[in-house]
Amino acid sequence: MSVSRQFIIFAAVGVAAMIAHYGALIGLVEGMGWRPVPATLVGYICGGIVSYLLNRRHTYQSDRPHEEAGWRFALVAAVGFGLTWLFMFALHDKLGLQYLLAQLITTAIVMAWSFLAHKWFTFGEPLA
Repeated sequence: MSVSRQFIIFAAVGVAAMIAHYGALIGLVEGMGWRPVPATLVGYICGGIVSYLLNRRHTYQSDRPHEEAGWRFALVAAVGFGLTWLFMFALHDKLGLQYLLAQLITTAIVMAWSFLAHKWFTFGEPLA
């Protein structure tokens, strides 16, 4: 599968993961009064579960066993979790951007990181 087609599928899977992530984020902030940075980290975990299941099957069509792909996915997700915290903290808490705008910018950055890291490391495909 070409990288451009694969990225389109990755982006479509990302929409499903974003629904889980943003749903938790907005629900926790607006419905339960949480601060945006902790709420987005809970949302990141929700979206991460959706992302793993759909990307493994549809984006990368990996046959790598869950025992191997799972820990690799968790490692990439842990870096993404840290990036999410860093950018949300910087953009929302320090620069004062509205939390959903800060999250959209953060999502774009983490999405680029995640695509390449999962393609190369998690699901074991060459970068070509």
